Amino acid sequence: MQAPVSVKDKKKFLQWFLNNYQLKKRESVWILNYLINHQEILENVHFVHDAKFCVRSVIITSQCSKEVPFRFYKNHLVTTDAEKAFHDIRLNQHESLYIQLNFNQSNQNHLYASVLEENPFVPDEYLITQQDKDNAKLLLEHSLFEFRKKQLLEKIDRSLDEQDKDQFNKLVKELRILELKMLSQPTLQEQ
Repeated sequence: MQAPVSVKDKKKFLQWFLNNYQLKKRESVWILNYLINHQEILENVHFVHDAKFCVRSVIITSQCSKEVPFRFYKNHLVTTDAEKAFHDIRLNQHESLYIQLNFNQSNQNHLYASVLEENPFVPDEYLITQQDKDNAKLLLEHSLFEFRKKQLLEKIDRSLDEQDKDQFNKLVKELRILELKMLSQPTLQEQ
């Protein structure tokens, strides 16, 4: 469980964000400024990925990003009307509000990462599991093995055509080592 992000850090991040990015919808600026100036609301703000899964959330996008300009989600209803979102935020100050900010290279931004929290509403089937990662790694290793094996077999054929015994023996040895290495790897079926 991660420690909650302080109001001070959220406020500092939002100020930095507004100073560095132009938003696609001007009302988004009003909403973020409103949050900055209302500590009691900011206490209930959580920055997350995949805000569309949250019970009550806002997605705000900068000019430099291709995503939708603005979305407000509440109880599985969605609107692009920023004024409706603003009124809901103002009237329900003590409810959790999840915010997703879309901006250029947001996934590489250390300031954004410092305020990001885990999204508790993302469905399990949407998450990439460790098993998925392990299977992807095995698939990549197998593909690389097949590619390298094909290269070695072509070189072995060439050494036979050229009657280069030393090269042939060297390449056959490389192929055996490669195949032994692959045999020691787990397969997708074993997982």
